[in-house]
Amino acid sequence: QVQLVESGGGLVQAGGSLRLSCAASGRTFSSYVMGWFRQAPGNERAFVAAIHWSTGSTYYADSVEGRFTISRDNAKNTMFLQMNSLEPEDTAVYYCAAARGVHTDFTSWGQGTQVTVSS
Repeated sequence: QVQLVESGGGLVQAGGSLRLSCAASGRTFSSYVMGWFRQAPGNERAFVAAIHWSTGSTYYADSVEGRFTISRDNAKNTMFLQMNSLEPEDTAVYYCAAARGVHTDFTSWGQGTQVTVSS
């Protein structure tokens, strides 16, 4: 099982930027897919972006494509989400998650970090 800890959330004005980090520890595999999800009050948790740990292939939700960039530092077992041009609709708790491979469920989750975008 891999343990995940997010950091970097906060309050930002619309149009601003934030960078989230997700530190992974425990047993990890090169086949892992790491992802970001978010959950706004009253909404279900939604996919934001994902990255294949070894190939670096990336996937984005339509709502963040072109504004958010997912990346990873394999040597530090850390994943990032650079969020630019933030909108009030991006306000949510952001979670990082890990899946053991492509087309498998995300089974490891962090505790979440709050992102609030003011208008």
